[in-house]
Amino acid sequence: MYLNPYGEYAVLLAASLANEWPDNRDGIVARAREVGMTVEFPETPGDHDDVRAIIDAWLTVVDTVDPYERAAALNAQMAAATAYPQLTDHDNEGWHLHYRDADARSLPEVLSAVISVGTALHLTTRGMGRLHRCAAGDDPGDECRAVVVDVTRNGRQKYCSVRCANRTAVRRHRARAAVRG
Repeated sequence: MYLNPYGEYAVLLAASLANEWPDNRDGIVARAREVGMTVEFPETPGDHDDVRAIIDAWLTVVDTVDPYERAAALNAQMAAATAYPQLTDHDNEGWHLHYRDADARSLPEVLSAVISVGTALHLTTRGMGRLHRCAAGDDPGDECRAVVVDVTRNGRQKYCSVRCANRTAVRRHRARAAVRG
């Protein structure tokens, strides 16, 4: 069975780009390849900056806590980027759905559709709260602002890494020890 790339992998791609922005267009394409995208992206002027704008807009969805506001922001992004679903069979991938016009092949056009629909699928199948910033950044003085895509079975992933979780646990331990005297 073929799994559509508009789900988990699209959100992980968006988070990867948001958390560590590539220096150039080739870096963006390499990340897309890492998650399994095979479509060729004809190079257009401004690809790097246009994809950055897509990721920045996507971050407004990440940073919106209220589920209704989050849905409205994501719906607006999907309306701007997607088309009616279409069956396609390209690059020997097998039949699958695309949520973009067949002639929309530039890197920004494809990623805008893939990321917006993938995020919607992630939030509706996993839960509206399973996309957020790393909880370590909630602590005063901690600058972590990494995006966390919670794909855990129990839906309780708070931190972007073990390092951030450990750093927060050490701070909590030291605060309790200081109170005890």
